[in-house]
Amino acid sequence: MRIGVPREVKDHEYRVGVTPAGARLLVAAGHEVRVQAGAGAAIGFPDAAYRAGGADVIDCASDTYDAELIVKVKEPQRSELPLIQRGSALFCYLHLATDPDLLQALRATGATCIAYETVTAGGELPLLVPMSQVAGRLSIQVGAAALTLANGGRGVLLSGVPGVPPAKVVIIGGGTVGTNAARIAVGMGADVTVLDSSPPRLRHLEEIFGARLKTVHATPHAIAEGVQSADLVVGAVLLPAKRAPRLLSRDLIRSMLPGAALVDVSIDQGGIAETSRPTTHSDPTYRDEGVVHYCVTNMPAATARTSTLALTEVTLPYVEALASKGIAGALRDDAGLRNGLNLHAGHVTCRPLADDLRLAWTAPEDLGF
Repeated sequence: MRIGVPREVKDHEYRVGVTPAGARLLVAAGHEVRVQAGAGAAIGFPDAAYRAGGADVIDCASDTYDAELIVKVKEPQRSELPLIQRGSALFCYLHLATDPDLLQALRATGATCIAYETVTAGGELPLLVPMSQVAGRLSIQVGAAALTLANGGRGVLLSGVPGVPPAKVVIIGGGTVGTNAARIAVGMGADVTVLDSSPPRLRHLEEIFGARLKTVHATPHAIAEGVQSADLVVGAVLLPAKRAPRLLSRDLIRSMLPGAALVDVSIDQGGIAETSRPTTHSDPTYRDEGVVHYCVTNMPAATARTSTLALTEVTLPYVEALASKGIAGALRDDAGLRNGLNLHAGHVTCRPLADDLRLAWTAPEDLGF
């Protein structure tokens, strides 16, 4: 199979869909790999490394899209849409619930679109987990920076110092993002509380962190009480293939401490606050209702080398399966991969996505998968 690996064009997005080591494995299996020049150069994967692995390095992005399988990281940007061809399969993050216009544009291409974030295995989201780990850990780093006076924050040090109490960090959501955010915040010496609606999850967090972490059942009252006293709030709630729930109203944001910070990791799925709107690495923060908001939609790109290595470790087996079995064969053989199928030939094939956007749903099995 011909596999295309384009260079990412989203703002400060330096991750790459296939590493040189991955390309070598795919070529050894008999596949043709086309990598756009410079796709991994910023993170230590030069074109020469891809050539050494047997990949073809090409200058033009359109030649990477002239492939049966296109492996990316982030959703296609508007400039990339004309390059996507009917009959091709696109394998990347999509987050279509928050971008109906992109969904309709991809439907019009007729391509097969498989979203990393809805692939399942053993009840988990294996292609989302590594980036959630990165984003959770980064959330505390960027939150600490947002709290500095130079960035509009309260001028609070997360750890405090002897004689001065540490900052209060409230994490809404105790899944992968929340757990990793808690790990870093606790390690920095902050006063950390995690809110989640699942008692088993809260018990698990207590088993991990013990008395170093407070856990609270996430009722509306508890969320409001926690947010109003917090220096830093991390939004870490996920509903697979659906928009994130709006848990923080504008009035609640207005009631927060002046100069407090909100890092809304859920922004890929729309964000948990009414005041949240997507930002970029070039312009990551803004103040609204006196609160510093960090809402970058591709947070893991800030540590693109680490993120690429973590991501491709879990995506490569799926790429190999799609290439060796064919797109239809791989989807038929793996129900978890089939859950990643969002669009095919204009049909919306992911039921949670269709339900969330009130669109007609077509079962993948009805399309031969």
